[in-house]
Amino acid sequence: MGPANSPVRAGEPPSADEPEGSLATLERLWTRFRDDTTLLRHGGRIAEVSATHYKVSGLSQVARLGDIVEHRSHAGTRSGEIVQIARDEVVVAPFERSADAGIGDAVFRRGPFTVEPHASWRGRVIDALARPIDGGPPLVRSGTGDGDGSATPGALARQRVGTAFSTGVRVIDIFTPLCFGQRLGVFAGSGVGKSTLLAMLAGADAFDTVVVALIGERGREVREFLEDTIGQSMAKTVAVVATSDESAMMRRRAPDTAMRVAEHFRDQGQRVLLVLDSITRFAHALREVATGTGEPPVARGYPASVFTDLPKLLERAGPGAEGKGSITAIISVLIDGDDHNDPVADCVRGILDGHVVLDRGIAEQGRYPPVNPLSSISRLAGKAWSPEQRVLVTRLKSMISRFEDTRDIRLLGAYQGGADAELDLAVRQVPLIYEALTQSPKDPPSADPFADLAHHLRGNQNAGS
Repeated sequence: MGPANSPVRAGEPPSADEPEGSLATLERLWTRFRDDTTLLRHGGRIAEVSATHYKVSGLSQVARLGDIVEHRSHAGTRSGEIVQIARDEVVVAPFERSADAGIGDAVFRRGPFTVEPHASWRGRVIDALARPIDGGPPLVRSGTGDGDGSATPGALARQRVGTAFSTGVRVIDIFTPLCFGQRLGVFAGSGVGKSTLLAMLAGADAFDTVVVALIGERGREVREFLEDTIGQSMAKTVAVVATSDESAMMRRRAPDTAMRVAEHFRDQGQRVLLVLDSITRFAHALREVATGTGEPPVARGYPASVFTDLPKLLERAGPGAEGKGSITAIISVLIDGDDHNDPVADCVRGILDGHVVLDRGIAEQGRYPPVNPLSSISRLAGKAWSPEQRVLVTRLKSMISRFEDTRDIRLLGAYQGGADAELDLAVRQVPLIYEALTQSPKDPPSADPFADLAHHLRGNQNAGS
């Protein structure tokens, strides 16, 4: 029999004729259970199952809202999120399309959801739980995840917004110019060209990193959007995808994951562009989860918590603290039934720093992007325009307004030239302005939109003379 302090390799049992020393035993157990979650986990049992949720007894004393749980059943291991806590039970919404839960199945608490972004994530496509879905290698984790996602700078700690940048889209850069750290909404009905405009804006060269969140999109469009529309910019892009056929929890979680990725790069001092398409489908997912827990609707079927969660998400974008970078957010808003007074659209419009309205009538005329310059506003345009540009844009809007207000009269043949000099000028110039603003994703970005507009107007005047 060997001595008591005979060496024993960690993780290996001692030989039959050699007793295990106490230190070797501790080393072996520590190697096996170095992750304390494998040694001790709080768990419970499923007590009730519905189509979208299930209830678990035994976790109420340790559970917190937003905690991730692991559900084990004959179908394998699945995960979900705690969305409601009662005295004797908690309500869990599964991340999978189907929970495959049964009465008595074991459920274990895993703790708060964390995202640990890394610089190598650029060029990758991930799901709402930060898992790669592009067939690439496993993601590198930075180890600096924010467990609660509360990375919003204080109101007085933020930098001021004041540096403009060019998107390359003429109608945007002229009528609704943007600044770094601004939050802009793109409001449009279905099929008007919202995603195409977002893709054109995502191609701006002014940013170090682009984060694209595709929420509730058609599955067949995701690859086309990333490969054809984003194209070469994909090398600096992190895409977070939750398609329309995924569970409400995945669609609800995806914008938060995208925001956490953007916050990581912002805190590295980078200028980040966050493109979220669309916030309305995020609100639909919030509604589905909230009504499943019994929360009553208060506005067109939306529970009150939806209008609390929207500003919580959107306020996290914007300029960072002093010495940090910024998150410029471009948020698409799907207008249900082309009703711009929809509760979600009305709520988001009041949070953002401007809105671009896409008009179905303009799209039907074949003018793309179908931006209505009279209804679109950038609250930070004053920081981007020079005094001369401000005067010019005001003049352009006045001419367009006069042209559109008299459209019916001109169609009826009641307009006669020479009676109103301003209207005569609008009739001559506005169609040329519309031509100059027309731009497709295949067209090169505009380096100087005002110069392009002036060149187009002079060229057509010389041709007419």
